[in-house]
Amino acid sequence: MIRSLILAGAIAVIAGTAHAEEPIVGKWKTASGETAVIAACGGSYCVTLKTGKYTGRKIGTLAGTGGSYAGEITDPAADKTYSGSGTISGNSLKMQGCVMNILCKTQTWTRL
Repeated sequence: MIRSLILAGAIAVIAGTAHAEEPIVGKWKTASGETAVIAACGGSYCVTLKTGKYTGRKIGTLAGTGGSYAGEITDPAADKTYSGSGTISGNSLKMQGCVMNILCKTQTWTRL
Protein backbone atom coordinates (compact mmCIF):
# COMPACT_ATOMS: atom_id res chain seq x y z
CA MET A 1 0.00 0.00 0.00
CA ILE A 2 2.74 2.47 0.93
CA ARG A 3 4.69 1.52 -2.20
CA SER A 4 1.61 2.32 -4.33
CA LEU A 5 1.25 5.74 -2.68
CA ILE A 6 4.91 6.56 -3.23
CA LEU A 7 4.69 5.47 -6.87
CA ALA A 8 1.53 7.53 -7.40
CA GLY A 9 3.22 10.57 -5.81
CA ALA A 10 6.30 10.19 -8.02
CA ILE A 11 4.13 9.97 -11.15
CA ALA A 12 2.23 13.11 -10.11
CA VAL A 13 5.48 15.06 -9.61
CA ILE A 14 6.85 13.95 -13.00
CA ALA A 15 3.58 14.81 -14.77
CA GLY A 16 3.49 18.24 -13.08
CA THR A 17 7.06 18.97 -14.17
CA ALA A 18 6.32 17.99 -17.78
CA HIS A 19 3.46 20.50 -17.95
CA ALA A 20 5.33 23.35 -16.23
CA GLU A 21 6.39 24.90 -19.55
CA GLU A 22 4.28 27.89 -20.53
CA PRO A 23 1.91 27.41 -23.50
CA ILE A 24 3.61 30.21 -25.48
CA VAL A 25 6.90 28.29 -25.75
CA GLY A 26 7.39 26.58 -29.11
CA LYS A 27 7.38 27.07 -32.89
CA TRP A 28 4.73 29.26 -34.51
CA LYS A 29 3.70 30.02 -38.10
CA THR A 30 3.31 33.80 -38.40
CA ALA A 31 0.61 35.58 -40.39
CA SER A 32 3.13 36.10 -43.22
CA GLY A 33 3.99 32.38 -43.31
CA GLU A 34 7.39 32.59 -41.61
CA THR A 35 8.39 30.45 -38.64
CA ALA A 36 9.02 32.09 -35.27
CA VAL A 37 10.32 30.39 -32.14
CA ILE A 38 9.31 31.56 -28.70
CA ALA A 39 11.63 30.43 -25.91
CA ALA A 40 12.35 31.32 -22.30
CA CYS A 41 15.06 33.97 -21.92
CA GLY A 42 16.04 35.81 -18.76
CA GLY A 43 12.72 35.55 -16.93
CA SER A 44 10.60 36.33 -20.00
CA TYR A 45 9.99 34.87 -23.46
CA CYS A 46 11.92 35.92 -26.57
CA VAL A 47 10.38 35.78 -30.06
CA THR A 48 12.92 35.03 -32.80
CA LEU A 49 12.30 34.56 -36.53
CA LYS A 50 13.69 31.28 -37.89
CA THR A 51 12.74 31.64 -41.56
CA GLY A 52 12.26 34.43 -44.10
CA LYS A 53 14.05 37.66 -44.89
CA TYR A 54 14.74 38.47 -41.23
CA THR A 55 15.92 35.00 -40.13
CA GLY A 56 17.65 35.11 -36.74
CA ARG A 57 16.22 38.46 -35.74
CA LYS A 58 14.66 38.82 -32.29
CA ILE A 59 11.29 40.49 -32.83
CA GLY A 60 9.81 40.49 -29.36
CA THR A 61 10.01 39.97 -25.64
CA LEU A 62 6.94 38.98 -23.64
CA ALA A 63 6.30 38.14 -20.00
CA GLY A 64 3.31 36.49 -18.37
CA THR A 65 1.77 33.16 -17.48
CA GLY A 66 -1.22 30.99 -18.21
CA GLY A 67 -1.82 32.06 -21.79
CA SER A 68 -1.73 35.86 -21.42
CA TYR A 69 1.50 37.76 -22.10
CA ALA A 70 2.61 41.40 -22.49
CA GLY A 71 5.81 43.15 -23.58
CA GLU A 72 7.29 44.54 -26.79
CA ILE A 73 6.90 43.48 -30.43
CA THR A 74 9.11 44.68 -33.30
CA ASP A 75 8.00 44.96 -36.92
CA PRO A 76 11.23 43.85 -38.64
CA ALA A 77 10.32 45.43 -42.01
CA ALA A 78 9.78 48.89 -40.51
CA ASP A 79 12.32 48.35 -37.69
CA LYS A 80 9.86 49.82 -35.18
CA THR A 81 9.03 48.46 -31.74
CA TYR A 82 5.57 48.64 -30.20
CA SER A 83 3.94 47.67 -26.93
CA GLY A 84 2.59 44.22 -27.50
CA SER A 85 0.64 41.33 -26.13
CA GLY A 86 -0.05 37.71 -26.89
CA THR A 87 -3.00 35.52 -25.95
CA ILE A 88 -3.11 31.74 -26.40
CA SER A 89 -6.30 29.92 -27.37
CA GLY A 90 -5.71 26.27 -28.23
CA ASN A 91 -3.14 26.17 -31.03
CA SER A 92 -3.61 29.85 -31.91
CA LEU A 93 -1.60 32.81 -30.65
CA LYS A 94 -3.20 36.23 -31.07
CA MET A 95 -0.33 38.75 -31.26
CA GLN A 96 -1.10 42.44 -30.97
CA GLY A 97 1.16 45.48 -31.32
CA CYS A 98 -0.01 48.96 -30.35
CA VAL A 99 1.16 52.57 -30.61
CA MET A 100 0.24 54.43 -27.41
CA ASN A 101 -2.32 51.66 -26.71
CA ILE A 102 -4.65 53.32 -29.24
CA LEU A 103 -3.65 52.22 -32.73
CA CYS A 104 -3.31 48.44 -32.69
CA LYS A 105 -2.66 45.74 -35.26
CA THR A 106 -3.44 42.08 -34.54
CA GLN A 107 -2.16 38.88 -36.17
CA THR A 108 -3.05 35.28 -35.45
CA TRP A 109 -0.20 32.77 -35.41
CA THR A 110 -0.61 28.99 -35.52
CA ARG A 111 1.40 26.45 -33.50
CA LEU A 112 3.58 24.17 -35.62
